[in-house]
Amino acid sequence: DWQTIGTTCMPSMVPGVGPQLTLAMIREAFHDTDFSVPTLNIQPEGDVTLVNLPTYFQVVFPVAGFGPEEVDTPDPGRLLGYRIEVRPLLKSVTYHLGDQVIGPTTSLGGPYPSGDIRATYRQPGTHDVFAEIVYTGQFRVGGSEWFDIPGEVGLPGAQVTLTVREAKSRLYTS
Repeated sequence: DWQTIGTTCMPSMVPGVGPQLTLAMIREAFHDTDFSVPTLNIQPEGDVTLVNLPTYFQVVFPVAGFGPEEVDTPDPGRLLGYRIEVRPLLKSVTYHLGDQVIGPTTSLGGPYPSGDIRATYRQPGTHDVFAEIVYTGQFRVGGSEWFDIPGEVGLPGAQVTLTVREAKSRLYTS
C-alpha cells in the first residue's frame, strides 16, 4: 500500500532515494576536460612571410587533449559512480592575425592554394598570431543517445610570432 509522507521540493531527501547525477555535475566534468588547444600552421613555412604575399593559416589540433568529436570519460568517482562520456564539438574559431581578426567561423583554414583563411600584410614588422577556439559539448550516460551540455568553453591557442619582411629587387649592369 502507498503511504503519503508529504510533499517536497528536495527529492533527494525522500527516504530510499540516494544522490542523483545532475546536469551541473556533468557540466563541471565537461569544463574539467583536458581540451586540445589549437596551434596555427602558417604558409609560407618558418613563421616568416613577405609584404604583399598572401599568407595562409590552418588550425591544427595536437594529439594531447580532447579535440572536436573526441570522447573523454571522466572519473566515475566524481559522478556518483555513473560512467558518462563527454565530447567537445567545434562551435567556432576566431583567427587573430596581428592587424586583423577573421571570424568567428567554423573554417579550420588550410594550406596554399586552397586555404580560405589568409592575410596579406602591407608593411614589414612582427605580428603575434593565434587562433581562439570555442567548444560546445555533448554527453551520454551508459551508452545512451548524446545530449547537449549547456554553455561553451573558449580557449586561446598557442601564440606564434610571424615576421613580415620586405624584399627589394635591383637591376645591375654588368
